Amino acid sequence: MSKQMKISEVIVRSQRIREQYHQLEVEHHGSEWTIEEDALAFLTDAALVGRLTMSLQGRWPKENTLPELHHKLGETIWWVIILADRMKLDINTALNDFLTKTEDLLMK
Repeated sequence: MSKQMKISEVIVRSQRIREQYHQLEVEHHGSEWTIEEDALAFLTDAALVGRLTMSLQGRWPKENTLPELHHKLGETIWWVIILADRMKLDINTALNDFLTKTEDLLMK
């Protein structure tokens, strides 16, 4: 069974990982990725989630889909947290506001 994490812990761990990637970007490319580049990486991974979902449902020919889908789902969540952080948005508040608004809307 996997460990249940608090969103605050997820955010801190995500930020640490992103900082390490920034260091690699500077080392290999001379500068950190821009927010736009991060957003494009997120979109690429989100698209891969779609393709891997198709594979899992037998609609796209690929083997060993589940481990890669597992990884990409985690990675897309990580990217959303990083994008929010880089744009100075509180992901916890954004998520809570969305859930509350949606619950309220559906109760009507």
